[in-house]
Amino acid sequence: MKQTWKPGTLIYPLPAILVSSGSSPDDYNMFTAAWVGTLCTNPPMCYVSIRPERHSYNLIKQNMEFTLNLTNKAMARATDWCGVRSGRDFDKWQETGLTPCPGVEVRSPYIEQSPLSIECKVREIVSLGSHDMFIADVVNILADTQYIDPETEAFDMAKADLLVYSHGHYHELGNEIGKFGWSVKKK
Repeated sequence: MKQTWKPGTLIYPLPAILVSSGSSPDDYNMFTAAWVGTLCTNPPMCYVSIRPERHSYNLIKQNMEFTLNLTNKAMARATDWCGVRSGRDFDKWQETGLTPCPGVEVRSPYIEQSPLSIECKVREIVSLGSHDMFIADVVNILADTQYIDPETEAFDMAKADLLVYSHGHYHELGNEIGKFGWSVKKK
């Protein structure tokens, strides 16, 4: 039996992402977001939805660039802290001990401690209500070499100990139960 609820946002879990922005060390900022995702494979595109009152909103809108930084268990406290404090009031880099590094293909920084950073250039901004969706082209990916399998050269998501967000709570990922296509693979 199912119960009917009012409409809401219950598509979980989602990645707990630190979005970094700014065009120079003087205005570098980061904030926590879970309203992120993949839009297209070819060309590679993603999105982040941001409330207009967030400090980083205008930085991203002005520069039309941002970096999505995946987080892991070691970054959990900093990830939560960046979601409840504003860059208007705090230097989040100093407060969390995370390290901004100049972007490679964008001016926004990436986070040195992040297992995987995705540099993005905004293609379009769609106003949706409480949030605006920043639709972006992925222009570069920076992968921490300690999480790259030397045999397959693939990024090891399990080894990276990624953090996810689920309805107000942070979780680490569990055990793998299969890989794409495993249900139809011939024995």
